[in-house]
Amino acid sequence: MAKYKICRIPGDGIGKDVMDAAMIVADAIGFDVEWVDAEAGWGAWEKYHDTVPKDTWEKLESTDACLFGAITSKPGVKGFRSAILQIRQKFDLYVNLRPVRSFKGVPLNYRDDIDLAIFRENTEGLYSSVEFRPIPEELLKYPGMEKYRNSKDNALSFRPFTREGCERIIRAAYEYAKEYNRRSVTLVEKPNVIRKTGGLFIEVGREIAQQYPDIETKEANVDAMAMWLIKNPQDYDVIVTTNMFGDIISDEAAQLVGGMGFAASGNIGEKYALFEPTHGSAPKYAGQYKVNPTAMILAFKMMLQWLGEKEKADRLERAIEKVLAEGKVKTYDLGGSNTTLEMAEAYAKALSEV
Repeated sequence: MAKYKICRIPGDGIGKDVMDAAMIVADAIGFDVEWVDAEAGWGAWEKYHDTVPKDTWEKLESTDACLFGAITSKPGVKGFRSAILQIRQKFDLYVNLRPVRSFKGVPLNYRDDIDLAIFRENTEGLYSSVEFRPIPEELLKYPGMEKYRNSKDNALSFRPFTREGCERIIRAAYEYAKEYNRRSVTLVEKPNVIRKTGGLFIEVGREIAQQYPDIETKEANVDAMAMWLIKNPQDYDVIVTTNMFGDIISDEAAQLVGGMGFAASGNIGEKYALFEPTHGSAPKYAGQYKVNPTAMILAFKMMLQWLGEKEKADRLERAIEKVLAEGKVKTYDLGGSNTTLEMAEAYAKALSEV
């Protein structure tokens, strides 16, 4: 019997390409696993009129974690709901952790000394799917809504925060900083304008910061943070923020270290976690095995860490470092012509050399 039972969801587009690459590395590293294959995303919608079919829910619930590829989103399709948002909500995967580090040998690196972690609240805020179009009459009665009452077409998206939601994501960031000897945590929001919700987040952050006196606490408005990430990214260790702001600045940070081909994330709850690259499904490249699989393989590395397989995770990171530093095997985004699978095979070979 395998040590782990992992749900494997390639998803759409290049999701299958990068998942195939991850399997090359998983086999090479000796991961004792039973893979449980499932469907989610646009392909599932076309087959079942459901982005997360019932069978997929059952497989997720029966496994230790999930490795996810990529999905195609279709805004404007009636009844369509994001698969990944549904899974985050269902399993209360409130932490979205996105490590951002520069690897030597990557020509697109903004600079070589970037090593930070972004904690994004994953279940509240503007991604809560509490929306209306048109706005119900009872909500139009509230102060400040006067200008929308006579609109022929209006819409409203709620940004709900809870103290509990703020507390647990901020505490997760500080605990990470404590465990990995990080020197600072930066609280990022926009409380000078979005006073109630942004204010709650910063208020809770200041309270929790007092419990970690050995870790420096910084605060930044999100617009300033976007600028400072470009100007002085090396000044930051751990950043913690809310759902939409975290989505935006983590993509910005990814571009500083080579682009979305290096951007991996963990969606982590108390009992379950899903790991994925943060890039899209890039349908125009699907099946060509052209794209950089590093983000997917870094997501697999994060899953190993979460499962407690620290030695394997560390060895895989060293293998990635070695291949990128040597620069002999490169996909098109790195200025080379190697395929997705050739890149994975290089990482797999390097595992025996580090």
